[in-house]
Amino acid sequence: MTTVILAEKPSQARSYIDAFKNSTKKQGYYAVSDPVLPNETFITYCFGHLVELATPEQYDTKYKQWALSNLPIFPEKYKFTVPTDKKAQFKIVKDLLSKADTIIVATDSDREGENIAWSIMTHAKINLKSKEIKRLWINSLEKEAILKGFKKLKNGWDYYPAYQEAQTRQISDWLVGMNGSPLYTLLLKEAGLHGVYSIGRVQTPTLYMVYQRDLAIQNFNPEPYFELKAEILEEQQKFVAKLDPYQRFKDKKGLLAFMSEKRLEKGSQSGLIKDVQKQTKKTSSPRLFSLSSLQSEINKRYHASASDTLQAVQNLYEAKMLTYPRTDCNFITEQEFNYLKENLNGYLSFVSKDISLNNLEPNKRYVNSEKVQEHHAIIVTKTVPNKEEITKFTPLEQRIYNLVLRTTLAMFADPYEYEETIILTEVGSAIFKASGNVPKNNGWKNLFSEYKTEEKEETSTLPDLKINQAVQVNLKTDQKETNPPVPYTEGTLITAMKTAGKTIDDEEAQKILKDTEGIGTEATRANVLEVLKKRGYLVTEKNKLHVSQQGTTLCKAVELEPLLTSAEMTEKWEKALKQISNKKRTQENFLEQIKKFILKLIADVPNEVAQSDVLSNQIKAQIDSQNKEEVEAQITDCPKCKTGKIVDKGTFYGCTNYKAYEPCKFSLPKKWSDKALSKTVIKQLVNNGETSLIKGFKSKKTGKKFDAKLTIKEGKLSFDFG
Repeated sequence: MTTVILAEKPSQARSYIDAFKNSTKKQGYYAVSDPVLPNETFITYCFGHLVELATPEQYDTKYKQWALSNLPIFPEKYKFTVPTDKKAQFKIVKDLLSKADTIIVATDSDREGENIAWSIMTHAKINLKSKEIKRLWINSLEKEAILKGFKKLKNGWDYYPAYQEAQTRQISDWLVGMNGSPLYTLLLKEAGLHGVYSIGRVQTPTLYMVYQRDLAIQNFNPEPYFELKAEILEEQQKFVAKLDPYQRFKDKKGLLAFMSEKRLEKGSQSGLIKDVQKQTKKTSSPRLFSLSSLQSEINKRYHASASDTLQAVQNLYEAKMLTYPRTDCNFITEQEFNYLKENLNGYLSFVSKDISLNNLEPNKRYVNSEKVQEHHAIIVTKTVPNKEEITKFTPLEQRIYNLVLRTTLAMFADPYEYEETIILTEVGSAIFKASGNVPKNNGWKNLFSEYKTEEKEETSTLPDLKINQAVQVNLKTDQKETNPPVPYTEGTLITAMKTAGKTIDDEEAQKILKDTEGIGTEATRANVLEVLKKRGYLVTEKNKLHVSQQGTTLCKAVELEPLLTSAEMTEKWEKALKQISNKKRTQENFLEQIKKFILKLIADVPNEVAQSDVLSNQIKAQIDSQNKEEVEAQITDCPKCKTGKIVDKGTFYGCTNYKAYEPCKFSLPKKWSDKALSKTVIKQLVNNGETSLIKGFKSKKTGKKFDAKLTIKEGKLSFDFG
């Protein structure tokens, strides 16, 4: 009886092997043995997706050239292919799975992991009904967790609906992209724009959220208003109070009318303490991290991208330091709570301050088995690295580990306790309110006091005043302006994707996590942002996200079809996809909805694009801007073809006719003998045939620096030492 374990990638297979007693390396797989395994067991692995959806031209060569007449592209049956560079490994995996009596799916414990495994098994045309399919489902790559997982394997067929959901998501994204991208690209080309305009089921509404925020900032008109505040002085101690209930005034006339009605004067006057309230309050530590909340917090603290954070957390997971990363859950079960409690002393070795961890009973804010579905929150594992080991990780990985560690420990610490004091002061017939907090027990906050990036909580200590005590008050009027909306960062955009654009803070987002699907998934949101950045639709400036001119053009085009930009509609799609894994909806049902949506796009969008003056003006502005950029980028005339211009091509200087019908291949390097060549040098070289003396060339043979002129003859570059 042969058993084959299918891992998602080589590093994951290596983690499993390290947990077993014996292993022998083969070509593309391992033979392994351990008391938890049956006899004759092998581990093989994928390289992520070994099987991918075929491209349109693999169905019909006519799709090689985009044409509106070819739309819609609705295959009768979807084809899957193996990329050329993965065919050898696919054959190894296929042969092993074909011979196996039992297949253990041991890819990542999520929907995409199911998709990877079942896609291979299906494409390999294995008679799965003749096999016993088991599922390894673990939250940690630690040896103990792996062995425990192999002792308690689950029924693999129970996870088949999750594969159907993931595959449906994959196909629906393919349908939207393969029809929407040609549609918009060709229509914008007819209007005079070149380049590919990419459309995505999740990508497009995400871009549109940033576009709307940018638009709100651009169109924001600050409105002036007036505030009335009281500076209250008592024995050399001054504190500030605001109207209670608070109100602001649109103009000075309204302010003066209010002051007259309340018998208030600008400047110094007497006041009376009407009430002094003191109350002890407590604040619980932050919730445990889901992937989204961790990405958001790391971006806020260190400006790391969502993609970089995901990769760092993945690395820490594979190093057995953190639990499974792609989780949307902020809770753990009592099982995790107990192992954390047992290892508290080891974790505390990373914290330089003495911290009291007194809460050794589970708290429902963090520990709730009913809230844990597929994976629990991201927490530290039982493996406790020493300080020398942790320094081997990248700075970002160290920061993430420290933050997750401290957030995990914080649930064992005392709440932050403070005394809140509220003083109400009567001036004329108006009441002014001042509040101040005095820390009594820093509790869990001591765990974060070493963080320089931690935002300081503003606290003010109020004087000890008595009711009916007379005080001196200085009334001031401040003229202010309303503030524009704040640009998205990757952290706040990840939260907005999770909540389908609903404007709520991170804490509230975590509370409603199970009541909304948002747009995208924990595993895909970071990749969506990376795609938008790589395609040039989103740009980052000082950690703030903005839409580029090209992205703006795309947004103005797609907003004519609201369903394509609607975060709420995309959220409904995500809920419908979830119903597939819950066996409440079929793949066919969902894909029919997507097809109807695409048919509507193809029918409506051409007229909408043609008739939109707003889009027409944007296209003209983009063309003018591109023409201006091209002129500014031109260094000089091309000496070879005479019609093109020499421009910076990124890795070299070349002719604008480089990709023309009759291409001009004239080019010059951007670096020569370890010396960067500036545009001024290139212009001098092309126009004069030589440059002035350039200092700082470096000999490849000796490594010594030297000075020389550069000359160009018959397109060849050489030194002139004369």
